[in-house]
Amino acid sequence: MKAGKTGRAGRWEVSRRMALGVREHVADSSRIDILRAAACCFMERGYTATSIDDVARRIGATKGRIYHHFPSKADLFAEVFRHGMDINFEALAPFQGMAGPALVRWRRMAKTHVLQMIDTKPFQRAVWIGVEMHLRGATTPEQRSVFNELIDYRDRYGAQFRDTLIQCRDEGVFRFENPSIAGQLMFMTLNSPIFWYSPRTGETRSDIEAIADQVVDYAQGGLCKEQGTQT
Repeated sequence: MKAGKTGRAGRWEVSRRMALGVREHVADSSRIDILRAAACCFMERGYTATSIDDVARRIGATKGRIYHHFPSKADLFAEVFRHGMDINFEALAPFQGMAGPALVRWRRMAKTHVLQMIDTKPFQRAVWIGVEMHLRGATTPEQRSVFNELIDYRDRYGAQFRDTLIQCRDEGVFRFENPSIAGQLMFMTLNSPIFWYSPRTGETRSDIEAIADQVVDYAQGGLCKEQGTQT
């Protein structure tokens, strides 16, 4: 039991460090500080209302420090989006090619995803904002090619869940007709903590994992419902 707690604490620290941008292959701590501050600003203010000044004030720096790394707000936002997806891919990597029942793999992937929504919430909200901007066509022609690449990156992440969903259906666990619709509804549930989760006083890691389990249980319940079930 003690070893299990240590393992969970270790995974929490890895997730926390990734949320802060502390990744071994990124040596520029100044750049990461900017990404973290920008993610919080975009989460709190949205894309349009956030300025380079806001980001600079948050880290007690000048605009010149920001522009040294990012030529524009659009470039900064794109990198925040990309970093959010980078850490999601990293978190999910251990489950790729995992043997055994598809449902076990899906639950582990789903819980990991929910924990990412909680642990790295500012980055995940920025990803959501980017998707909304793309869907509304609220990007400039110059931004559009970059956003297309970012959305494709996000879609490749979602495809990993799609494959597992289909395997769960093939094994008779999930029941749905259209994998795309099932995936969208699943992500609506799994992504939901970026809108309603806030840390509570005295909250422990076990409390957070229990929240994640409840979200996964709810998503699983929807995927297991018989077609045509009345409520």
